[in-house]
Amino acid sequence: MKKFVGFERGMGIGGWLTNYKRFNVLPMHRRLPLTVGDMEHFKTYITESDVKYIKSLKLDHIRVGFDQVVLESEPYVYREEIFVLIDNFIGWCKKYNLNVVLNLHKAVGNYCDIKEDKELLDDDELQNRFIALWKQFENRYSSDNEVVFELLNEVRDVDPEKWNALAEKTIIELRKLNKDRKIIIGSTAWNDPDTLKYLKVYDDDNIIYTFHNYEPFEFTHQRGVLQERTLYYNRIMEYPSNDIERYRDYKAFVENNHDAYKGLDKMDITFIRRRLQPAVDFTKAHPDKILWCGEFGTIRHADIKWRENYMRDMITVLKENDIPYCVWNYLSTPNDGNRFSLVDDVTRKILSKKLAKIIRGEV
Repeated sequence: MKKFVGFERGMGIGGWLTNYKRFNVLPMHRRLPLTVGDMEHFKTYITESDVKYIKSLKLDHIRVGFDQVVLESEPYVYREEIFVLIDNFIGWCKKYNLNVVLNLHKAVGNYCDIKEDKELLDDDELQNRFIALWKQFENRYSSDNEVVFELLNEVRDVDPEKWNALAEKTIIELRKLNKDRKIIIGSTAWNDPDTLKYLKVYDDDNIIYTFHNYEPFEFTHQRGVLQERTLYYNRIMEYPSNDIERYRDYKAFVENNHDAYKGLDKMDITFIRRRLQPAVDFTKAHPDKILWCGEFGTIRHADIKWRENYMRDMITVLKENDIPYCVWNYLSTPNDGNRFSLVDDVTRKILSKKLAKIIRGEV
């Protein structure tokens, strides 16, 4: 498989310009407007010292997410003060020799885990705004081809052809402005490896393909409060586990699926190899393309030893197949119900020395 030079092992940053507040308890009319507190958060949450520390972990890139509503003050009008924050962030990354992926984490009409009135892939005006936003990024960073654009994080479980159509239109418009910009696209169903086979593949060396993995979900999101099934099940899970019945019970409980772990006698790296096989198949079918795992991680309140074990096995399988990766994530705000942070809230230091070694690939 072709190498993603300079993007072998990275750290994702959420909770700054994305996921900064979850919408479950907010009425519809208060979900999108920003407040004074929001702006204070954007200006203070991530600083140069955070970038410096990520570099000290011996990583080579940062994937930073942003939400469309954070950039847009209104349709087609953009907040200069937010772009200045991104400018500064890119400058810090250059100072410490870290590459950057700019990821549209939440687009209007595809807020990933929040239902909206209009769906991005069914609304022409939302699609026009989506394309216009990326053209704004290209115009701003036209002289800096080292910055990588990731078009959209975790497209919902929708018709893949609708997403292929919008992604292609966006790429066409960006290519009119810059033929050399590196652009990342992922598949549908929240970047599921299983849907990579439906993703349009381009005759373009500067297109990179991506997927995520959070399976086994009952472990990585255990007792998470944002998803109905984990909140309802409310059970502590360990990894690895010899108690495969615990995992089968979860599938039967929430999905009426008794065969999800057929052939397994325990939950361990064997499951992860099976889970990532579609990604491996993609690399074999397209050896001249780059495939990058843009997200994987475990919820913060899972036992640190179990978290270490899971991250070790994920990275082991990725390295076995020469797939570069970016872990999720650096730091999560207290009001994010899916806290996946890898550093302490106060000290902003990695939660264990072993975890630091694991995420940089010393497994």
